[in-house]
Amino acid sequence: MLLVGEGDKFAFSCLVNRHQDTVFRFIYRFFGKEEEANDLAQEVFLRIWRFSKKYKPTSQFTTWLYILTVNVCKRESQSLWRRHISLIGSFWISGNSGAPEFPAHTPSPEDAVIHAEQSRLVLDAIESLPPNQRLALLLRRYEELSYQEISAVIGCSVSAVDALLVRAKAQLQKKLVPPKK
Repeated sequence: MLLVGEGDKFAFSCLVNRHQDTVFRFIYRFFGKEEEANDLAQEVFLRIWRFSKKYKPTSQFTTWLYILTVNVCKRESQSLWRRHISLIGSFWISGNSGAPEFPAHTPSPEDAVIHAEQSRLVLDAIESLPPNQRLALLLRRYEELSYQEISAVIGCSVSAVDALLVRAKAQLQKKLVPPKK
């Protein structure tokens, strides 16, 4: 990253190649739309290039990368909310088709349909969480960050991260687990 700060385009290319899949997957899980994830991932790397001279290695690069990625997701989420509010009288429908899965074996058509529906239900439930809960959950579950790393990325205390995750899991359980009879 220090070489990128000096304008080294090859170092930037290496950095993009190393981290682009992680950034894309995170954004895709947050929004559930491939085209939007591609566009926002490019925005993250443009910001890295733009702010590379200001980068100070006070923590791991990946922490800074997640902070930039989360900020881009928050900004876009707020922008979507504003667009939603301005469309009074119309409906805003999420076209979430579920995250792409690559099974090790070829499932039967019935199993594939069931799995796709289950994935869609889980992603819809995650997408319905408030943004900070969704961010904390995605960073913990899919990116496997520690509570300390999540607190640095989101900008809150470790106990706040714990509370966000507890609330997120409780809401997901309400939405995904059928009530007992």
